[in-house]
Amino acid sequence: MQGRLHSPGATSCGWMRSRPRKAGCDDFLPGAAEVRRVRILAPTWWFWKDLIRSSIPTFKNVETMAPKSAKRPSYSTNFRFPFSPRPLQNLFAGARRHKRHPSSTPSAPTPNPPPPSLSSSLRSLSLSSPRGRGRGAGGRHSRPSNKIIHAAGCVSRWSPLSPFSSGPEDGDGEEPTLRLEPFPCDPIERKTGAKPLALVASAPGQGSSGSTAAAVTAIAERFLPDLLAAAERAKASYVSNEEELVKLSLAARVGKVLFRSQPGGSPVSLDTLRKAAKSGEYGSKSQLHKSFYTNVPGEYLDDMEQSVVKRMGLEFDSSKENYHVKVFDKHQSDSTISCKCTVEEDGSLVIHKVEWNQVRHLVEDISCLFKGLDLRLMLCTKRILKTPDSEVENALKSLVSSAVVDPDVKGGLRWPLGKESIGERFSIVGVWHTNYKAFRNETLRLKLRHADRFDHRSSTGEVSNEVTFKLVGMSCRLEDVDPDEASLKEMLESAVKMVWDNALNYKIAP
Repeated sequence: MQGRLHSPGATSCGWMRSRPRKAGCDDFLPGAAEVRRVRILAPTWWFWKDLIRSSIPTFKNVETMAPKSAKRPSYSTNFRFPFSPRPLQNLFAGARRHKRHPSSTPSAPTPNPPPPSLSSSLRSLSLSSPRGRGRGAGGRHSRPSNKIIHAAGCVSRWSPLSPFSSGPEDGDGEEPTLRLEPFPCDPIERKTGAKPLALVASAPGQGSSGSTAAAVTAIAERFLPDLLAAAERAKASYVSNEEELVKLSLAARVGKVLFRSQPGGSPVSLDTLRKAAKSGEYGSKSQLHKSFYTNVPGEYLDDMEQSVVKRMGLEFDSSKENYHVKVFDKHQSDSTISCKCTVEEDGSLVIHKVEWNQVRHLVEDISCLFKGLDLRLMLCTKRILKTPDSEVENALKSLVSSAVVDPDVKGGLRWPLGKESIGERFSIVGVWHTNYKAFRNETLRLKLRHADRFDHRSSTGEVSNEVTFKLVGMSCRLEDVDPDEASLKEMLESAVKMVWDNALNYKIAP
């Protein structure tokens, strides 16, 4: 049958080699010059073209693809089959399918499907930019590696110290001694393309007249009432659960309060900050787009360890190296599981603690205008997972045991291909490698930490040095049914004074 046509009722014929190409019906087919073997499913291509052109309006202009030298057959186009022809693109698609899997080809062994873990890993790959992933309504569950959770009724506010003056302003409507200054911050610059702004004092000589005692008293009087209220809200939200241990954690951190404009919004100005500070006086949640940058220079950490710790009267407590593996659970999409791990002698990782994200109840950011660094006071609840169910426990152990310690990669850990997820439910979203030294007294614990973080979701990493004061004495007192306000105020003033005098004097060069 080679070189001959079937009758109109024929469904198919054998595979045929195309003859030397001539101007004619093949010129009407896009890419016909590249087709070496074709499946003839109709009496002739000209017949099918005219039949479909007369039946489907979309293809009436298909004739424009023919070269001027092509000659038209003399048969009539009024002929109709007793069935409706398929669209031309479906016809070509059918030919391509058969070309991929010809029936005359000897049966080839069917490849085995990829394992579920590898399939899940491949499905998670994306060629879009990191900034585009995870955004938009059409995306799947957002999978942040360090999601910040605010409790209902959480108060997050900012204020400067010394406060904005209530006296007359200068002719430009700005504070005479204050200005906004660009501050180098790589994480924010990568996201926004511009440096954030920090509030600084132009003339520190007069403003520094505020004594340490006055500053400590002002901070304590402002913060303590909201602290007591936030602690009561947090304890009221506790849910009795044998799987979790929930406890309050009060901390003071040093860093820099930074401001940036909202996308498409007006630029940050002193007037904007003045309004934000005024609204914060009433405990409302500030709408100002601010962040607290906790990365400090390495020499500051060295100075804290070598001289400041002794001056504060703290004793060495511990020194540890940990890996924090951040796991996303599809059944708990609003939280991230953090596995705190250590490395054994054989190089394997062992889980020591499993936690959910901390929940914030009160955040007080203070721009200490006549100090080198700023202060954040924050009350959170820590949620420790004591007895996870067997599926969660087995998944976490499997993910952690698959990790390979590699000091040359960001975060210090990597996973073999296909080992970053367990089925469709669990997946790695981030990893931290931390080294810290801790010093303490009876009521306070100081942590000097170096952290190397990597976010698997956005493929971005960050290395930082951080200073955190854990107010462990106050955290325990706040757990009491009826905490004593006078003793809490005394403990708060003592802690703030220690931080104010010893930890805020370092100047970060812009």
